[in-house]
Amino acid sequence: MSLGIVIVLIAAFGYLSNTLNWRYLNFGVIRLLYYVGALVHETSHAVLCVFTGAKIREFTVFTEQPRVIHERSKVPFVGELLISAAPIAGGLLFLFLVNHYILGNYFTLPQIVAPLGFLMQINLLQWQSWIMIFLLFNVGAMLGPSTQDLKNVWPMLIILLFISYAPFAAFGLMALSLIMVNIVLQLIVIFGMKLYWSITRTM
Repeated sequence: MSLGIVIVLIAAFGYLSNTLNWRYLNFGVIRLLYYVGALVHETSHAVLCVFTGAKIREFTVFTEQPRVIHERSKVPFVGELLISAAPIAGGLLFLFLVNHYILGNYFTLPQIVAPLGFLMQINLLQWQSWIMIFLLFNVGAMLGPSTQDLKNVWPMLIILLFISYAPFAAFGLMALSLIMVNIVLQLIVIFGMKLYWSITRTM
């Protein structure tokens, strides 16, 4: 699979995840979890801005529109792509570090490539699973490039539609799988709430 297609799929499913989050799960706790993802997302942008020589003009997280505004990268073409795609790598690194140092490698990361394989590792009787579930509720905001990110690099994105590189594609598919797990978890909570409300109304 081409790198461009992987990035577009990550962005599309990330957008779906965030839409479900804000439309149906816009509660205090969920919003706080969203900002955890936004912090990782925007920090990833900022770190790559520093590495590619792009001066940061604004760094905002705790608003309805978290963003990093920066000048052009000093690395031609590739610099802007790296900045825009940074949340994919930054988010995966964050989850890896949490799994390794806090959860004691509770989750087997290679299985995350398949959403079902990851879901089967969740044990609701173990605290490690709950921490990962909480983190996964904001993974769409954490990993998914925004529409503005795609606009910033659309010429490079078109080129990437014709480029395949298995190692990068594997990381991208891992991110996509985690976002799909996030969407499944969100749908379970949404349908659970709707069922609860329908039962309570009939009582």
